[in-house]
Amino acid sequence: MPSPRWWRLWLAQFVGWTAYGLLYAYQEAGMYAEMGKAFSWSRVLSNNLVGMWGWVPMAMGLFWLSARHTIRRGTVLHSVCILMLAAVAVVFLRSLFIYSLDPWVHWYDVQPDFWWDVMPTSIQNNLLISWIMIGLAHALLYFDRMHAQERHAAELQAQLAQARLDAISARLNPHFLFNALNSIAELVHHDPVRADRMLVGLSALLRRSLDTSRRQYVPLREELELLARYLEIEKVRLGERMQVQWQVADECLDVAVPPLLLQPLVENAVVHAIARRTRPGCVRIGAGLVGGALWLEVEDDGADGLSEVEGHGIGLTATRARLQALYGAEASLSIAPTGGGTMVSLRLPRVGGAIAAGYDESVEQARRYDWMGAR
Repeated sequence: MPSPRWWRLWLAQFVGWTAYGLLYAYQEAGMYAEMGKAFSWSRVLSNNLVGMWGWVPMAMGLFWLSARHTIRRGTVLHSVCILMLAAVAVVFLRSLFIYSLDPWVHWYDVQPDFWWDVMPTSIQNNLLISWIMIGLAHALLYFDRMHAQERHAAELQAQLAQARLDAISARLNPHFLFNALNSIAELVHHDPVRADRMLVGLSALLRRSLDTSRRQYVPLREELELLARYLEIEKVRLGERMQVQWQVADECLDVAVPPLLLQPLVENAVVHAIARRTRPGCVRIGAGLVGGALWLEVEDDGADGLSEVEGHGIGLTATRARLQALYGAEASLSIAPTGGGTMVSLRLPRVGGAIAAGYDESVEQARRYDWMGAR
């Protein structure tokens, strides 16, 4: 069954040749008017439109052959020979068309001779037009293939970025799970009740994290809800030693962020600062819109005079890699000391509204080249 593109080409040919015929009819009528000759619009239109409409199937035939015998490196001689034969065939068919319809359309004032009148004129005019059609077919063909290659390259780039994100998540999720289980192991022998509460909280957290793991973006409100569950688990373990402050602007709750973006940053604050304190410490989580961008901050009070643990493990490394893969240079992550603690700041560009609502935008599949049945 002919493809929709095939029918569009037929329509484009018909419209194009009709416009060409109307232009010739207008010029012919103007010429008669300047010479003071009487003319009939019906005859002028029929002469030009019927002649041009005869080109539609012939031009489509040349397009069809050009799609199957495209002039490209390695096939130049073969393709040129086939297309030249096609152009010669069009010249002959065009001559038959004119000669057969002339008794009704009257292109010639007297009955023409096929070999001495019609064929020479057809060779003179239609051989050039045939190659113009072949050239136009090749231009459209190369344009289509260029866009197909661009779509394919974009798909490969998106697949590469997704593979990188999957690899990062494959490292990050076990890291989080290991730390949570480690915290439970510390309590299971001397405080089974709190350990049980942590296991229940961990189960709920993992269930929510699995729900969001298949999406590239989630609304910030979902990310904060998930983060609150994680902090509840740590609160069971650390008790009053850990205080949490939320400073989140309402207008940014629907902005899209990568899932589990803040969790490793808060985990760093808990593990490297709050958990090492003897006095109560605070983790502050902030979010707001500044200059059209989303700013996220995670700040802690430090380790209460203890020496800092070198590095922050996989959390910051994975977060930097995710931001680079998703946003490129449009996002940033910075770390700065604040008194005795540390502040990690993220700047993220805002993405589309459909994604902000939680829609998982999949990679568009590159369409296979299918032009008049050619692949």
